[in-house]
Parts: sequence; structure tokens; C-alpha cells
Amino acid sequence: MPKVTTINVNGLRAAAGKGYREWLAATDADVVCLQEVRAEPHQLPDDVRAPEGWHTVFAPSAVKGRAGVAVLTRREPDRVQVGFGAEEFEDSGRYAEVDLPGMTVASLYLPSGDVGTERQAQKERFMAAFLPYLRELRERAAAEGREVLVCGDWNIAHQEADLKNWRANRRNAGFLPEEREWLSRVFDPADGGYRDVVRELHPDVAGPYSWWSYRGRAFDNDSGWRIDYVVATHGLAERAVKAEVERALSHDARWSDHAPVSVDFVL
Repeated sequence: MPKVTTINVNGLRAAAGKGYREWLAATDADVVCLQEVRAEPHQLPDDVRAPEGWHTVFAPSAVKGRAGVAVLTRREPDRVQVGFGAEEFEDSGRYAEVDLPGMTVASLYLPSGDVGTERQAQKERFMAAFLPYLRELRERAAAEGREVLVCGDWNIAHQEADLKNWRANRRNAGFLPEEREWLSRVFDPADGGYRDVVRELHPDVAGPYSWWSYRGRAFDNDSGWRIDYVVATHGLAERAVKAEVERALSHDARWSDHAPVSVDFVL
């Protein structure tokens, strides 16, 4: 029963000193996708850059201290790719994918955006370029008899059930109508052709949230957002049997403002 986990670490060097090392040593995941690494490999301690028992692929950002994704696999990948062919985002540290037997797994860190600023315009350009790539990836994988799994921080809450205070966030980045419509296209069988695995396994619940602001008492009140997704092609989604958010027991036990999101598949 293979298990895949995605987690925005909110700075891997900081997370390593607050519990990430211990979490990774204890996890039974076969693949771990990281986002917001915010470091180049040579800046990481040896046991974080190359943890025992794992093969690691890092895709740092050209902008120091920003973004950065990684994919950790128990098995050495057959192929590695950084970026998705969009020149503007090629060295932005926002996408990396690996091929494993029968499956392509990607780690995604979609821009967060900020309404009325260049950051939102950048997010919109990223989305415009990424959806065609998702289609191409799905079609190419299908031709090769492969499934696709895109894990990561998508920085969009798709439905009202995906964030606690949805009414107050209708004009904020992450819950804008056009962002939600774009994600609906990703999940449209006739368009993107992917499926939201966690939501399908938890269809009638609020959340389960995966990010809580460090401000105020958001974590204690479970005032969160579900923005970390495990997105799969149809055949793989059909084999998902369990999904969980590894929420910390208390605020002070957290090593990131996100929680790991894990899915088990029967292959």
C-alpha cells in the first residue's frame, strides 16, 4: 500500500530544528513532496539534504530564500524534471517531477498571490501556463501507461468547505472566484482531467484543513484553509483508500504552519 505525503515546510532549515527530522524518520511514506524549502541543497545539513534511506531531488529558486520544492523517494527515480517548460518559472523553485514505476509524481508550489499587486498577476500567469502542461502531462503519461500525481501547496481553497472563514475571504487571494474556477477546470474530466483525492475521500466535512496562520489563535480554533492537495489522474484516484492530515497535537508542537497531508493507495 504505497503512501504519498505532501508538506509545505515553511523553510526547511527552520523546520529541521523544530521536528521535521523526527517526523521524516518516523514516517512510513514512500514518497514525500516538500514545498517552500527556501534553501539551496548546499545550505542544508547533510542529514537533511540526503537523509538516510531516501533519494532526493531539490529544485531551488533563483531568488535566494524563496520558494523551492523537493521530492524524496524511497526508490531511485527513473527520470527527473525541474520546471514545466514555462520560461518565466523555469528557475522559480515551484515545480519538480520524478518518474517511478507506473507513476509520475510532482511537487508543486503555486504562487500565493496578493490582490491588486504584481504577485497576483504572476499567480495568474503561472496558472495560465500550468493548466496546459497538466493536460499534456496526463496525455503523455496515459500514452506510456502511467498515472500522474501532483502534490503540493496549490494556494487555492476550492470550495467553501475548504476554509473556515470563507465569507470574509471572498475578495482575497486564495479564494477568488477566478482562482476557484481555474481549479474547477483542473478537476473537470473534460478539461484538466484530474481528481482531488482528499476531498473525494472526505466528501462531507469542513476541511480537513492543512494550513493555519501563525497569527492569533487560528490553530487552536481550527480556523484553517485546505490548500495542500494530492491531485491524481483517474486511474490512480480510483485506488486511493485513505487520506489524512497529520495535524499537530498542539500549537507549540508544530514545525510548520502547514501540516503533512498523506494518501494511501492500493496498487
